[in-house]
Amino acid sequence: MDLYGFSLLLGSAGLATMALGGLGRHAHRGHVRGTGRGHHHSHGTRHGNPASHARHHHGVGSIASRFLWTLLSPRVGFSLLIGLGATGTLLRGTLSDGLLFAAALTGGILFERTLVTPLWNFLLRFASVPAMTLDDCIAEEGRAVSAFDRDGHGLVALELDGQIVQLLATLRKADRDAGARVRMGDRVLIEDVDSVRNRCTVSVRRG
Repeated sequence: MDLYGFSLLLGSAGLATMALGGLGRHAHRGHVRGTGRGHHHSHGTRHGNPASHARHHHGVGSIASRFLWTLLSPRVGFSLLIGLGATGTLLRGTLSDGLLFAAALTGGILFERTLVTPLWNFLLRFASVPAMTLDDCIAEEGRAVSAFDRDGHGLVALELDGQIVQLLATLRKADRDAGARVRMGDRVLIEDVDSVRNRCTVSVRRG
């Protein structure tokens, strides 16, 4: 099996797995939202204002970080593999190796942007009724977009209904007292959310 056949096979298997798992996860969250979230309380206002550099990073780096997170999305990767593999397989033998790869990569990008993205967004809207809110992100995993300062303040990003959202975050007191540090790209666990002020409390994700 050549590169294009393998890409087509891997992308198809990965995207199908994500689609089935995503629909099931959204359906489960819709049930949990109606039965298991009432006991959470927002504590985002207990802490002081986040450091000014975190707010500055949010304003300057939001576009770049959203673009990076889009590229890192498994769904985007699998879609590109399908498009690349299908285009390469169809055009194999008609172009030289370099031109074939360039054409296949272009086909992968077009496939992801013009077909998969609109279809995926439609399916997510259908599967996530009622729509998720920030409160549903408690106990979910996020990633640090910026390194947290010494007071435990920083910026985190997480996926909400297929979209990447960013929140000003405060590291929980137990982790701060233990000397834990959060660096850019580290995984964190959402412990609490202040959806009114777009803030959250997080803990260090271990393991």
